[in-house]
Amino acid sequence: MIGKLTGTVDSFTDASLILDVNGVGYLISASTRTIASLPAQGQRISLLIETFVREDQLKLFGFATEAEKQWFTLVQSVQGVGAKVALAILSTLSSNELVTAISLADKAMVARTPGVGPKVAQRIVTELKDKIPAFTGEVGSVAALLMGSETVPQTSAAADAVSALTNLGYGSGQAAAAVAIVVSELGSDAKTEKIIRLALRELAK
Repeated sequence: MIGKLTGTVDSFTDASLILDVNGVGYLISASTRTIASLPAQGQRISLLIETFVREDQLKLFGFATEAEKQWFTLVQSVQGVGAKVALAILSTLSSNELVTAISLADKAMVARTPGVGPKVAQRIVTELKDKIPAFTGEVGSVAALLMGSETVPQTSAAADAVSALTNLGYGSGQAAAAVAIVVSELGSDAKTEKIIRLALRELAK
């Protein structure tokens, strides 16, 4: 099985690329997020690879980060989510945004993905709630804030507050972290307006 490929970028589209590895061109499907991270044609890059082997085909999926590769596998554990839908989700939401959506049970955020309806989005946030992998870096810190407390902000008020803050221009990770802190202090029955007001104070620190 192929786990990683290093070569030069031969060509790419919105959904795939050809990676030239010592004269062999590998056709690799990828999210738009990974495609956007590619260097110019002719430049070298390493991609993590997930190999799908079927009776009638062998298909390669490429990822710029380990977190994206983990999510690709994780979301497919949900009924109704295959490789095509998984890539669409990863093209629409970053790892950070997925952590936020699942932690807050925000199915509307997941349903922004083309081809993902409300029922599938609901299954994703429900079934993956306890399966969020232990990411590192910024995503890990957000996940810890959202998942590491009994007062995790999973109410609609908290989700509305995160949505309002992102509409104001804050990153989803920043917004979710601030809301997590506020709800842990106020309790799960806090009103949206108060959560937003205090979260803005947190973000201004």
